Amino acid sequence: MVYDFTADDVFEMAEQLERNGADFYRKAAENVSDPLAKELLIGLAEMEDEHEKTFALLRADLSNAEKITTVFDPENESALYLRALADTRVFFEKKIDISSMKDILKAAIVAEKDSIVFYLGLKDLVPDQLGKNRLDTIIKEEMGHIRILSKELISLNE
Repeated sequence: MVYDFTADDVFEMAEQLERNGADFYRKAAENVSDPLAKELLIGLAEMEDEHEKTFALLRADLSNAEKITTVFDPENESALYLRALADTRVFFEKKIDISSMKDILKAAIVAEKDSIVFYLGLKDLVPDQLGKNRLDTIIKEEMGHIRILSKELISLNE
């Protein structure tokens, strides 16, 4: 079956990816003993929480035209497909060593890069009239995550 995804579908998935990221950072924070590292990881989790809220607001701001599916999907399979991808992709497919702050940051950077590539691919599946241009907001947010994580990783190497 061929699907046209809407910006609404992708924002819903983006919200789930942010929840998954927040869970990852909180679990990692539980496993580090350094108080500064723990504080950083909790801060990153809170940032993911804020991004989830941002995506929810952007999603709520979509027009009805950007939410209407263009294919017959009575079982809502397209949304289920994206939800499954959000729950298995990026943070969950990889084994991550959470005993080392460097490894945590490196894995988080890779996860953010993977999510950008994933969103760029999804962007090709969202027609213009269904909110394709709004996906750039998600991509820019993820790029911001990479800048923050990279800065923290560099500071560990100094």
